[in-house]
Amino acid sequence: MPSATIPLESESYYHIYNRGIDGCNLYRVENDYKRFLRLYEKHIDPIADTFAWVLMPNHFHLLVRIKSEEEILKQYTKPNRLTNQDASKPVWLDDEENLVKLKPPHQNFSNLCNAYSKYINSKYQRTGSLFERPFKRKQVPDDQYFRNLIVYIHNNPIHHGFTDIAVDYPWSSYLTCLSVKPTKLKRKDVIEWFDDEANFRFMHQQHVDFMEMDEWLEI
Repeated sequence: MPSATIPLESESYYHIYNRGIDGCNLYRVENDYKRFLRLYEKHIDPIADTFAWVLMPNHFHLLVRIKSEEEILKQYTKPNRLTNQDASKPVWLDDEENLVKLKPPHQNFSNLCNAYSKYINSKYQRTGSLFERPFKRKQVPDDQYFRNLIVYIHNNPIHHGFTDIAVDYPWSSYLTCLSVKPTKLKRKDVIEWFDDEANFRFMHQQHVDFMEMDEWLEI
């Protein structure tokens, strides 16, 4: 089973997922899905590359790569405006001109869940935890696991009876993988892992034994 305590290491790939506490719904209407994705962009995009995702009514799955410290800091580099500093050395400042202090990557995922929980609790006048804690995470061990996990994530709506084909479900990265619109999703890398778009489509159309896949992925 995925561990809820292993640290998220830089330049490593992870399957991350979580669900509503006691199986409660996380997303009730379209705007809830959209709000989660906006918060994801704020909290996760700066520290991780995303290869696949799906938002189901009561849970989500992500496939991410944690960025290196250098990759994260490069997003914040600005001209040196501090006094008594060596101008030849970069100073990492955020949008409010504060020195950037890196947090452990797991904190960003916790911040995402906390921010979304506050939104839901306020909107629907509920109290208490929304997500199970801590979130589950499993390091991706090899390319085969990576490819199977992408298929599993995109076909999750089929598994749970929300659609018959992945292309008809709007809250996953499947459609983005086939689009030509600009995206932060690592679409090119994903397609290359399947050799080409035709094989990407083909692999997603094959029958998936989800109970067997759950066991193989150790979910």
